[in-house]
Amino acid sequence: MLKASGVQKSYNDLRVLKGVDLHVAKGEVVAIVGASGAGKSTLLHILGTLDSPDQGTVFIDGENVFSRPANQLAEFRNQKIGFIFQFHNLLPEFSALENVMIPGLIARRDVGELNRKATALLERLGLKDRIAHKPSELSGGEQQRVAVARAMINSPALIFADEPSGNLDSKNATDLHQLFFDLRNELNQTFVIVTHNTEFAHLADRKLEIKDGQMSL
Repeated sequence: MLKASGVQKSYNDLRVLKGVDLHVAKGEVVAIVGASGAGKSTLLHILGTLDSPDQGTVFIDGENVFSRPANQLAEFRNQKIGFIFQFHNLLPEFSALENVMIPGLIARRDVGELNRKATALLERLGLKDRIAHKPSELSGGEQQRVAVARAMINSPALIFADEPSGNLDSKNATDLHQLFFDLRNELNQTFVIVTHNTEFAHLADRKLEIKDGQMSL
């Protein structure tokens, strides 16, 4: 599902990634760990095509993603990749349902179909009674579950998560981590998750560590 080879990235004179190789199979839950500043988020942003490598290749679902022009890469990202961030990045003026639908609207999918799927996702994630609520009316755990539904609305090949439980208390963090495994088991969804949560990292199918700009297995 995902293969990266020789990924390098520098910012001015600072070499953050020094030739990272990794692979992720369909249906895996992979945790990426490492010290602060080790390059975890930089790698995740490159794997998710939000940033580009100085050198190296990234294949997603068999496609060399950085061979695409920028406008086609944005379309690929919308259709094939879902993102969950530490700070949920929900739009405050929209309801939970509307926030979940946004990636599908960008992809110009049928609004009725989107509404039905977004509603079903929110119900599956335990938010049946919160669909019409705005982010300010939701708890932190509820907001993050809305973000998970938004990441899934276009049925992406891969979901990338950057410290998704970093802003949650221990119970909500545990619930969120269990949700990832449930979705993998039910839908064969693939997750690549950057985390400082050691308990979750040990539960993942594989734990990969970035150290000194390289991957330590």
